[in-house]
Amino acid sequence: MSPSSASEFVRAHHRAVLATRRRSGRPQLSPVLVGLDGGGELVVSSRETAIKTLNLRRDPGYDLVVLSDAFFGPWISVHGQAEIVSLPQALPGLEDYYRSVQGEHPDWGEYRAAMERERRVLIRLRVEEVGPRASG
Repeated sequence: MSPSSASEFVRAHHRAVLATRRRSGRPQLSPVLVGLDGGGELVVSSRETAIKTLNLRRDPGYDLVVLSDAFFGPWISVHGQAEIVSLPQALPGLEDYYRSVQGEHPDWGEYRAAMERERRVLIRLRVEEVGPRASG
């Protein structure tokens, strides 16, 4: 599987579990909605104060499992390095993220205000490895 096939899968499936690493090395698992930015890169919205954001600032390595709506249906596993983009630079990417997951927002001014109030960040997920490579 290639990074482009991961983007194609995420275009249709947004439910995922993101694994980051705690200081102790243990995994921190977070349910997330994953989308695509304007360039087709995987992205997640979070808050500046969220544990996943803090973990990724310290150690940008991540693992992500993206599930289809049918739990035992198709899925992919992605591994790579994350980049955190904070406000105000994150705002255009957060808008792309929303569009890719939910469609058009009924009030973009309200959306932008909520992003500022919630101190949202955009997590860009660089794809280095995609699986599964085999099924058993």
